[in-house]
Amino acid sequence: MLSRVTNVIDRRSSNRVLTRLRALLRSNEFYLIPLALVVGIMAGAIVTLMSEIAQIAHVLIFGIPIDVRLSANAYVNPVVALIAPAAGGLLLGIMEWSRRRMKISSAVDPIEANALRGGRLSLRDSVVVSGQTLISNGCGASVGLEAGYTQIGSGAASLLGQVLNLRRNDLRLIVGCGAAAAIAAAFGAPITGAFYACELIVGVYSVGSAAPILAASLAGALTAQYLGGAPYSLEVPRVSSVGLEQYLALIVLSLITAGIGIAVMRSSSLFERLFAQSWLPLWIRPAIGGVCVGAMAIITPQVLAAGHGAMVLNLHREMATGFIATVIVLKLGACLISLASGFRGGLFFASLFVGSMIGKLFAALLAMSGFDLAVDSLVAMLTGMATLGVAIVGGPLTMSFLVLEMTRSVDVTAVVLAGCIVTSICVRFMFGHSFSTWCLHLRGETIRSANDVGWLPNLTG
Repeated sequence: MLSRVTNVIDRRSSNRVLTRLRALLRSNEFYLIPLALVVGIMAGAIVTLMSEIAQIAHVLIFGIPIDVRLSANAYVNPVVALIAPAAGGLLLGIMEWSRRRMKISSAVDPIEANALRGGRLSLRDSVVVSGQTLISNGCGASVGLEAGYTQIGSGAASLLGQVLNLRRNDLRLIVGCGAAAAIAAAFGAPITGAFYACELIVGVYSVGSAAPILAASLAGALTAQYLGGAPYSLEVPRVSSVGLEQYLALIVLSLITAGIGIAVMRSSSLFERLFAQSWLPLWIRPAIGGVCVGAMAIITPQVLAAGHGAMVLNLHREMATGFIATVIVLKLGACLISLASGFRGGLFFASLFVGSMIGKLFAALLAMSGFDLAVDSLVAMLTGMATLGVAIVGGPLTMSFLVLEMTRSVDVTAVVLAGCIVTSICVRFMFGHSFSTWCLHLRGETIRSANDVGWLPNLTG
């Protein structure tokens, strides 16, 4: 009897504390900052844990050294390269077949949640998506972990916001804080994470949202650094200055990457239709995609996983133009096959890697052309990296600040920003979507950004 009374008193006491906390958060937006810090620490810890699990999986499956990235390895066993992605794909195929058989709705990503659902995400679905992303990346499929990072970071933030009964705009903001912290933790770049959230997850810049997002982003980056370092950290210690005469050439490179980005997004629907044939069982599709990716990995392991190791490896070494072109084609093909066949993951880092290779190829071809115009290969790689990221992922300021935090060079960032603006305008005019909103468009949605339009069907429904 006494224990029951004690439990009732505890529940009432906790309810009063929760009610007061909700009232405090609603009374002043300043109190969202401590909540954002909590979200940032959570996201930073989760990102670090996921990256460690993926690296351990690569070591155990492919037999690589613990301190070497999978895509940076010079050689992988051909048998393992074929079997590992196929086995991971078979597991994912069975999971997807089971989900459809049990009629469980598909998971919602942070952009869709903020645009159509007022920031409401299911933590259970987010954990499942992040787990599937880990399986995909861990078995070597050509996808990055950043989609899993942002999914679980935003999902945890959304659950916390729903428990505290935040208002619609505040809940959307906290979801953005979770995504910002995840990206900041992944790249060790807090400003990049903040602008990623503003441009792609929240959809607007505002003074009121700046402080919580920056707080979460900084907390995520510092947490990841404390726990062992950002998994996708990129640092370029020395970059030559950029003269005005190089701007025109790099703007041309920006237009080329815009065209390639549009082609990649257009091709994604073709690859999906290829794997969606009625005679091809759902559960076997990812396994077939895994075999295709494994076959490409036999030619070059740089197509495996996100490509972080390969990008770092290629930044400062000389490469034949034929091999660069081969890596570009194979990596793009591996990414499209992986996603179309049913692997989970994102194109964020893959677009950075491929874009850097396009820039390296552009600089090499320009040097061979005989024109009296030389472009520094490293600057071209950074420009190609950022502009292809803008074309596929979106966010010109996000990519520009990523380069700034990598290089600490204002001169290089200025030309990259110019290229990002050109690419963004070109893609917006000729295509109108980033990869995320294009995928939603293929499912019947009409959104072009994360701006909140979900209130309209709520009013008219």
